[in-house]
Amino acid sequence: MGIIKERMTKVYGEETAERYTQIIETMISNARKKQTAKKKEKWDEKDVLLITYGDQIYRDGEKTLKTFDDFSGKYFKDVFELVHFLPFFPYSSDDGFSVIDYKKIHENMGDWNDIKKIEQNFRLMFDFVCNHISAKSEWFQEYLKCNPEYDNFFIEMDKDTDVSLVTRPRTHPLLSAFDTSCGKKYIWTTFSDDQIDLNFENPEVLIKMLDVLLFYLEKGASWIRMDAVGFMWKELGTACIHHEKTHEIIKLFRDAAEQAAPGAILITETNVPHKDNISYFGDGTDEAQMVYQFPLPPLVIYTIMYGDSTVISRWASNLEVPSDEVTYFNFLASHDGIGINPVRGIIEEEKILRMVKNLEQEGALVSYKKNTDGSLSPYEINSSYINAVSKKNDTDDIKVNKFLNAQAVLLAFKGVPAVYVHSILGSQNYYEGVKITGMNRTINREKLEYEKITSELENKDGIRCKIYSKLKELIKSRKAEKAFNPDAEQKIENYGSDVFSFIRTSVDKTEKILVINNISDKEVSLEIPYEVKRAVAAENSTTEGNHIKLDPYGFTWLEIK
Repeated sequence: MGIIKERMTKVYGEETAERYTQIIETMISNARKKQTAKKKEKWDEKDVLLITYGDQIYRDGEKTLKTFDDFSGKYFKDVFELVHFLPFFPYSSDDGFSVIDYKKIHENMGDWNDIKKIEQNFRLMFDFVCNHISAKSEWFQEYLKCNPEYDNFFIEMDKDTDVSLVTRPRTHPLLSAFDTSCGKKYIWTTFSDDQIDLNFENPEVLIKMLDVLLFYLEKGASWIRMDAVGFMWKELGTACIHHEKTHEIIKLFRDAAEQAAPGAILITETNVPHKDNISYFGDGTDEAQMVYQFPLPPLVIYTIMYGDSTVISRWASNLEVPSDEVTYFNFLASHDGIGINPVRGIIEEEKILRMVKNLEQEGALVSYKKNTDGSLSPYEINSSYINAVSKKNDTDDIKVNKFLNAQAVLLAFKGVPAVYVHSILGSQNYYEGVKITGMNRTINREKLEYEKITSELENKDGIRCKIYSKLKELIKSRKAEKAFNPDAEQKIENYGSDVFSFIRTSVDKTEKILVINNISDKEVSLEIPYEVKRAVAAENSTTEGNHIKLDPYGFTWLEIK
C-alpha cells in the first residue's frame, strides 16, 4: 500500500481512501511539474528568518510588497536568509488570519509577481491557515446559501450540544449562530465567529486544503507554517486538540509536500505545553520537520526578570529531538502574544502568576482563556519583547542591553532562529493601536511608514538604530559559525544562577563555541575550564585568557578548544 493511501485509510477508512488516493497522487504529480524554486536540501547555521507582515512597511500610493522589497533590499538583505510572510491574502479580521481567498494576495499588498521578485533575495515561508476560513469567504457564503457542493464543509451542532470537554483558546462561545437559506445553524468557531472551522471529516475539505498547500509550494514557499494546526480534527467526547487523526493529516501533508517539492519544510504552530508540542515531531521522520519552541519566549523573560538561570538551564538540559531530521523553530517575539501555557509544568503556577502580575505593572497587557470549570487563567502576555524584558524606568541603554542579551540566547540556542520584524527594528509598545482596534495583540503589530522608520534607523542616537545595528551584526556572527548549525550538539554549562551558559559543538566536532549570558543586574567574573581560541561575538564583556568579566546583561560567544 502506498504511503498516501495508508494515511487516507487511517483517517477515513479503506473505501474512502480507495476513492481519493489517485486524485491526491495526480495533484502531487501536477504540482511537482510546476516547481520553479529549488528548495534547500537541509537547514544550516545560515538559516535565520525574519517574521513580518506583507504590509508591515508602507508608502502612500504604493503596494506594500513593493515597499517591503525596497526596504528589505536596504536593511535585511544579507542579514536574513528567509522571510516568513504572515498571511498576505484577502482577509476579514485578525490581521490576516481570517482568510477570504487562499490563492489571492491582498489588493493593497500587490500580487504574486511581487512575491516572485522578493524571492530573488530571500527564500520564503508562507502561512497555511488550515484550521479555519473567513465567514466572508466564498466557501462559507455558498454554504449559507445551502449550495450542496459545500455540504459538510463546516461543522453544524445543535445549540445545546455539550462541548464542555473541548479545549478552548478563547472565551467566546464555541458555537456561533448563522442564518442560512435552510434556517438557523450553529457552527463550530474555535477562534471567533468570523473564523469558521473547516470540517476535515469531509474528505472534500482535505482535498481543497491539500490543493492550497501544493499551490503555495508552486508559488515559491520553501517552508510552510501550519497555523493553529492542533485543532483540525473534532470529535465530541474528546478535547478536540492533538487528535490522532490531526497527526495523521499532518503526516499526509508532509508526504505530499516532500513528493511535490523535495526540501520543503512543514512547521507546526501549537501554542501548548511542551510535551504536547513536541508530539508533532511524530517519530522524527514522518510528521513536522520543525515545531515552534513556545517555552523559550516566556522562559527568557522569566530568567531576565529574576536574574536566575536555574529554571531555563534545567529545561534546556532535558531538551531533545527524536532524530536529526527535525529541529526546533526558535523565536522570542511574533505577531501573537507571549504564550503562558507552554511553561506550565516548567515554571510553578504561583511563579507564573507573579511574573504575569509584574509584567502588567510594567505596562504589558494580558489575555485570558476560559478553563473547563469556567474559571479564567492568563493565556498570553501582550507586549513588544523589548518592553517585556525591561522596566519602564530603565534607561535606553539598559533596555538595549537586556534585549540584546535575550536575542543572543535566541541566536545561539539549538534550532533555527526567527526574528520578528519589530524586534530588529527596535519597536516598543504600541498602545495607540490597541485603543484603535480594541485588540491586545495590536500592541506589537504597528504598521510603519517608510520614510519615518528609515529616518529613525539612521538616527545613531536613537534606540531603533542601536538595536538594529547591534542585532544585525550578531546575526551575521551567528551565520558564520558552523557550531550554530541547528543540528549541532548543545550542552548546558553551570557557572551559577546569574549566568546562562551552554556549549554548541559542530556536527563534524571540529568547532566548539561557549555561550555565556549574564542575566543579572550585577557584574559577573568567572574562570572557565577551557582554552579560548577566539571571541566570536561579545557585548559588554571582556576576555583575558580563561578569565571572563561580564557587565550587567553582558554576553560573549567564545570558540574554545
